[in-house]
This record gives sequence, C-alpha cells and structure tokens, in this order.
Amino acid sequence: MTPARVAELAQGVARGEVRAAARVCRLVDDRAPGHDEVLRALWPTTGRAWVIGVTGNPGAGKSTLVDRLIGAFRASGEKVGVVAVDPTSPFTGGAILGDRIRMQRHFEDDGVFIRSIATRGALGGLSRSAADLVRVLDAWGAGVVLVETVGVGQDELEVTRTAHTTLVVASPGLGDEIQAIKAGLLECADVFAVNKADRDGADATVRDLELMIALGGEALVAAARRGLGHGAAAFRPGAPTEARDAAEREWTPPIVKCVATTGVGLPALMSALGAHHRWSRETPLGEARRREREERAIADFLTATVTDAWLRRHGASVEAAARRVVRRETDPWAEAAALSRHDPE
Repeated sequence: MTPARVAELAQGVARGEVRAAARVCRLVDDRAPGHDEVLRALWPTTGRAWVIGVTGNPGAGKSTLVDRLIGAFRASGEKVGVVAVDPTSPFTGGAILGDRIRMQRHFEDDGVFIRSIATRGALGGLSRSAADLVRVLDAWGAGVVLVETVGVGQDELEVTRTAHTTLVVASPGLGDEIQAIKAGLLECADVFAVNKADRDGADATVRDLELMIALGGEALVAAARRGLGHGAAAFRPGAPTEARDAAEREWTPPIVKCVATTGVGLPALMSALGAHHRWSRETPLGEARRREREERAIADFLTATVTDAWLRRHGASVEAAARRVVRRETDPWAEAAALSRHDPE
C-alpha cells in the first residue's frame, strides 16, 4: 500500500467517514498488507473513546443488552462504535455474524458503526484483530466503543486487555450460578448486570454475586500485593503511597438487575457504568490499571510481530517438521527445540 493511500484512508477515518472506516476495518480484520501502516497513521487520533467490554456466559442476553446501551448512549449524544465477536466454526471456518441482527434498528443511524467479526479460532472471547478495530472506531470519532465477546466461560477474559470497563452479564436459570460466575469472570467484572431479572431465581443470582464479591475482596487485594490482578501496579516497588491506599479501596463491582428486552433497569446500569468510568479516570488505581493495559498491549504487539516474522521466514521448516512428526521419525518436543534455535533475523 502506497504512503498516499495510507494517508488517504487515515484522513478519511479521522474525518468520520463511514466508508473509510469500513474499508480500514476490513483491512485490519483480514490482516491485509499495509493494515499496520494505517493503524500507525491513526494512532495520534485515538485515545478518546470509552471502551466498554460486554462479556458473560452464552444465553445471558449480551447482544440485546448491547442494543439497549447503544440507544442510551445515542440519546445522550455520543457516537457509538460496536465490535461484536461471533464464534468461528472449527469445521468450516465460517461464522454467522448474527449479533448485529439484534442491533439492526441502529443500521440507518450515521452515529452508530457496527462491525461483526469472527474469532477465527482465537481463544479468550475476542479475535486477534478486535483491539485494532477498537482503535479504528476510536479514530472514527466514537465516544463509546462497545465490545461484545462471544459467550465465555470462567477464564476466557481477553476483553479485559481491551476494555476500560468490563460489564459481565449474568442471568438466572443457566444452571449452577456459582460455577458460572466464579474465578476469572468474577475477578474481571467492573459491573455486573443480572439480565432477565423478571425470571424466577434473579434474586438468588444477585445474592450469590454479593456473597462472592464480599468473600473475594480480601483475596483480590492480596493478589494485587503478589503482582496479580487489576491492582498489581499499585503495589510495585516505588508506587506512590496514594496508589497503595487506593488499592486498598479496590473498586467493588455494583450489581444491577435489568431486563434487556424491555429496558427495565437500564438507567441504573448506565449510572453504574458511568461511576466506574469516573473512578478509572480520577483515582491513582484507575491510572495504574490504564498503564497495565498499555503494557500488555505492547507485549501483545511484540509477541505478534516476532511470531509473524519468524513464521514468514521459517514456515517451510514448520511444515517439514510436522511431516516428520506425522511419520513418527521424531517427536514434537525435539522439533520444537530444534526450531527454537532458528535465527529469527
């Protein structure tokens, strides 16, 4: 891609042109040649959007809730971008990309940009290109970018690497609530939405969450002291005293009951999300979390860059090694050790 074309696309996105943004999203999702140059050109115009990750178990009503959030943010005058991730078939490699069907009432709104993408086999609820698509929509002028993951389990939590605020959607009637919301999902949540609250069992789901949050609070602070979790940066050597004090007052996720199909509870949910947004911008621990997120982004870029470069240079060696392993001439451990000694330069 020529420098002139890169500049043309970047300028179009920065002017808020939908066609330019759609073109760049396609380049990024396909990892087409030149997509990284466009992303670098867009970088100075990013950093303004509030990124909200929406995750939770399959069937919890994430897409319907995202549709309601779009309407609420548009009513407040915000341009809204949406990255909706659908699972990819392990057999055909295809994806229905059906999440946008639940958001179709916004299709004619020039202030809403919805991009559905497939996971393409990536684990963690997001595809590899999701974070880059968020940057494109940020540069396009979205004040809020909603990132809806595929239905996830307990520890598929890549959305926390991208989102400023993570909304975990739970609902009654999905089986063992404690099993469904424990471990990683509990620890990554900034706000809980108990959707389908008009069903039996909603109050029990809320009580289970309240109990787990109460029991987990001390464990989260202890994990931060050991260098784990959201508050870890505040306990690094040399961290300011105020950051350490703020870590002791780790954000406690509020729990909001709602019914996405009717909009019941939406104002309370918007208020809870806004409160976390203010906390993340105005407290030392919120600043520490933003710094952690950028550190992880750099590490991810480094890993992807080195891996791609190595595979371009030694892809044929990997294929030859696979053939030897299939013929049982050697084993995967020996081949991996031999390949690791290849010079990536």
